[in-house]
Amino acid sequence: MSTNMQHDWKHWRLRREESGLAWLDLDKADASANVLSSEVMGEFASVLDALDAAPPKALVIASAKPAGFIAGADIEEFSRLDSVLAARRLVERGWLLFNRLAAVGYPTLALIRGHCMGGGLELALACRYRIVVDDPGTKLALPEVMLGIVPGWGGMLRLPDRIGPAAALDMMLTGKAVDAKKAKRLGIADDCVPPRVMESAARIMALSGAPARKLPLKERALRWAMNGPARAKVADKARAQAASKVSRENYPAPFAIIDIWERYRGNALDVPAQDPSSLDTIFTSPTARNLVRVFFLQERLKAFGKDSDFAPRHVHVVGAGVMGGDIAAVCALRGMTVTLQDQSVERIAPAIARAAKLFERRHKGDQKQVRFTLDRLIPDPRGTGVARADVIIEAIFENLDAKRSLFADLEARAKPDAVLATNTSSLRLEDIATVLKDPARLVGIHFFNPVPMLPLVEVVQGETTDAEVLRRATGFVRRIDKLPLPVKSAPGFLVNAVLGPYMLEALRCVEEGVAPETVDAALLAFGMPMGPVELVDTVGLDIAVAAGKALAGEGAEPPRRLMKLVGEGKLGRKSGEGYYRWEDGKAIKGEAPQKGGKRRKPAPEPIPYGLAGRVIAPLLDATQRCVAQGVVADADLADAGVIFGAGFAPHTGGPMHYVANRS
Repeated sequence: MSTNMQHDWKHWRLRREESGLAWLDLDKADASANVLSSEVMGEFASVLDALDAAPPKALVIASAKPAGFIAGADIEEFSRLDSVLAARRLVERGWLLFNRLAAVGYPTLALIRGHCMGGGLELALACRYRIVVDDPGTKLALPEVMLGIVPGWGGMLRLPDRIGPAAALDMMLTGKAVDAKKAKRLGIADDCVPPRVMESAARIMALSGAPARKLPLKERALRWAMNGPARAKVADKARAQAASKVSRENYPAPFAIIDIWERYRGNALDVPAQDPSSLDTIFTSPTARNLVRVFFLQERLKAFGKDSDFAPRHVHVVGAGVMGGDIAAVCALRGMTVTLQDQSVERIAPAIARAAKLFERRHKGDQKQVRFTLDRLIPDPRGTGVARADVIIEAIFENLDAKRSLFADLEARAKPDAVLATNTSSLRLEDIATVLKDPARLVGIHFFNPVPMLPLVEVVQGETTDAEVLRRATGFVRRIDKLPLPVKSAPGFLVNAVLGPYMLEALRCVEEGVAPETVDAALLAFGMPMGPVELVDTVGLDIAVAAGKALAGEGAEPPRRLMKLVGEGKLGRKSGEGYYRWEDGKAIKGEAPQKGGKRRKPAPEPIPYGLAGRVIAPLLDATQRCVAQGVVADADLADAGVIFGAGFAPHTGGPMHYVANRS
């Protein structure tokens, strides 16, 4: 293989083989991941000029970085765009450049290993062939919708053409990634190969001259219908599905993607400026700016723990309830050996059964991997794992005396350098640490339910917590792929401190005669992922009462209906009834049983003006108090915590940002 040295490109390397095959490697200078910045795209145009002058027999585009293929466009550049004209130019550059790639006279192949996101997938779709490498890190997605924007460099045109409108719209409207095997199954990729043969496979396919794959007749007929006579029906169905989750007012991008596919063949540049789906509308929407802000908030949380080289191999969890069992399961999923302690094997068994179901989902039915992961999750009723553990997490019930007694025992048996962590949600670390010979060893690692789903973990620093212990705890949280939020020890820390007043105000509205369904509908319309009354039912009414002081506030009594329901054993989802009745894990809202087993849903009550604002107000006040009291370091971290821990409407940019920018 010979290397072409005559071009002075900073980010691209072109290599030519004697066979006539050319390899184009992207290696963005001074960056750990490849992103399609203006400079990278400008050089790519120059690369295509050089290839036009001396066409190869075929071209393979790959990444020279171990971290992945291409992570997408440069989000920092996008965030600095200062006009609609600049945004249109950015879209136009990518659209025309990838159209040019798609039109070259020689075969092109994208060799995809690692993350292939956004503009990276749009570049790959412009190639004739795609090979994905069967590697855990290989993920393909068009996640632009999560930033409030649309895949404008050809994704809305080529992905529906490649895999059909239904599957493509599902990917684009959710932003969800697919792994290598699913990419092959969907038809995004032409082949899925192991790493050891990826270059040989790419060489063979690129030089084969094979035509684009031909679909079976039945599939071709279905595609013709969905892209032709049934196009409007496909679009209407997608709109209805999007509208069931979000509103166009709060999240215009999903609806714009559907419109641009249906009416403009995926070309965002063709949409008139005054259209609700135009680039002008999308770019000037506060949602796009706020979701980009949320992206950078997430990146800031991901940066915590990067300075820690702590690599725990063994985690010991005390308490096999829903919280403790799920913490143990998540750690096992991340390759750690986990011992799970409770009073008996019988108490641990439900947690193991729940973990097995989680492993089935995450490993997509690969029984070998499920078994390996289950083998790492060890029932330990005697707590023998304490002596070997690098991290010990207490997740028992919220009782100060019980926690003190437990930690006195744990400290005596643990390794001197083991991290001692409590998952308490309402007790002060200083009160728990009084029994320890070395109180500096105690740190809070506070998870949220459901643990496998919610990304945030509060890392709590007590008055005496050692800095190295805190660093290790933060590093551990990143090792299990969660977002660590540093907080100071205070009642409820950040997330529970703001959720308590929010849920209480919602229950007060119910106490005053507003239907739970109406309260929840108001907050769903605001943009919350779940209504506050349903949230109370999901958390458990007994837990809401146990969190008493944080929920009720100073000098206030819990709502009488709440106390009555708890007294009757109606604890919400887990008991089958609370403010709602629950069936198969779902709240039954206002539905009355009819003859024949059918249910009739009455017309929803009108939402009183200002209801959402009333319920949100205590949350906003509590967030501001937490910032003022130093529970979190600054307003941005408060926004990050309340978005990723409490689900506060992302389109607002977070509660502090919302307060600062509302008119």
